[in-house]
Amino acid sequence: MSAISKGESFAGLSVAMTTPFKNGKIDYESLEQQVQFQIDAGTTAIVPAGTTGESPTLSYEEHEALISAVVKTANGKIKVIAGTGSNSTDEAVYLTKFAEKAGADAALLVAPYYNKPTQEGFYQHYKTIAENVNIPICIYNIPGRCGKNIEPETIIRLAEIPNITLVKEATGSMDQTSSIVENTNLTVLSGDDSLTLPIMSIGGRGVISVVGNIIPKEIIKLCKTFDEGNIKTAKEIHYKIFKLCRNLLSLSTNPIPIKAAMKILGRDTGELRLPLTPLTPNEEQKLRETLINLGLLN
Repeated sequence: MSAISKGESFAGLSVAMTTPFKNGKIDYESLEQQVQFQIDAGTTAIVPAGTTGESPTLSYEEHEALISAVVKTANGKIKVIAGTGSNSTDEAVYLTKFAEKAGADAALLVAPYYNKPTQEGFYQHYKTIAENVNIPICIYNIPGRCGKNIEPETIIRLAEIPNITLVKEATGSMDQTSSIVENTNLTVLSGDDSLTLPIMSIGGRGVISVVGNIIPKEIIKLCKTFDEGNIKTAKEIHYKIFKLCRNLLSLSTNPIPIKAAMKILGRDTGELRLPLTPLTPNEEQKLRETLINLGLLN
């Protein structure tokens, strides 16, 4: 376990951005406002075209235009980790090369889904992508969505590749996280908002957050106070925001609840693309109550 992690410049809060839609099209005006909101908050990085950004429903043209628009608006004031993952290695290489050319600071690549590769397949997938670009690569391990876990031994092998520097850890397993932190110098970022503090307590360096779309300053403070050794304040923040973090994952599939929250707060149309559908009235009421209890809504 190294004192300074491999992708340390990405430590802290990265926000998995929603993709705002208006009448079925990407709303670029709202997108620019979202980017500026995170710049103003002091967020480390923004992540367009990931799970929260509804990347499975973006056309190739939209995917590229979205990354380009975010990089342009960020203008070096905030890091951009572009979502470029695919279950096709060739497609992931193409998208990652595009993101590098567009000016992204790093790329987030979800584990290949549906085709269920072997561990050697996972290794060769990420190795091939890394060898085709120079920007840092973040492995995104989320077996709940992808159907298969990238085992710690595979991630430990991948850590030897120079520009594989980050892991978005969304297995929910503290044992897996501990093994990665102990045996690599990768920068491990939580992929679950409610596990940010537990993962940091065993050597994680921050979070790629959904709830950061609406309360970035709280998450930044949690990470900062923990790093400063103020565990008491970090725990207080953890429990303060825990219910919101939990509800944004348990009420419905991400990004349905976060888009609903942003609509309620007047920051998004709330529009989703099929096959995603809105919260039920009962679910929305629970979300409203959570936002009221946090003081985000009257």
